[in-house]
Amino acid sequence: MHIVDQENVTATLTVAAPAEKVFAVLADPTAHAGIDGTGWVEEAVDQVPLTEAGQIFRMGMHHDGHPNGDYQTANKVHVLDAPRAIGWFTGYDKGDGHLEFGGWFWRYDLAPLGPSETEVTLTYDWSAVPQSIRDYLQFPPFGPEHLTNSLRHLAELVSGR
Repeated sequence: MHIVDQENVTATLTVAAPAEKVFAVLADPTAHAGIDGTGWVEEAVDQVPLTEAGQIFRMGMHHDGHPNGDYQTANKVHVLDAPRAIGWFTGYDKGDGHLEFGGWFWRYDLAPLGPSETEVTLTYDWSAVPQSIRDYLQFPPFGPEHLTNSLRHLAELVSGR
């Protein structure tokens, strides 16, 4: 199930695994290409596990609609509350080492439903995106089914399928 609001979209799925195991997969950037429901994430450039708010990790991406096709995102962890929540802002390196973030973020909230099940809610929020970016990018840049696909991929990774 997914819900689209004016400024965000969410999807929720029950995963047959404890919250600690689900969180460990989400905190591993090398798993993100396997989780991604859009098919845009290709590989983790930074492969160190996510351990604290403020941490930066980069992902190699591909999108046919992007001017370069292949590109890199810089992501800044803004919430890390193991094993309950993890989220990051997505941006890019302006080329001079300065990172710029557009105002959108990804967040996973985990709620244990017992020793071997976790309800996972994925939110994509663009409420802080300035009008100057909204003038040339449509939000969300994908259909809401991509969040549900991501949660299904996460469930498969966690279960080892």
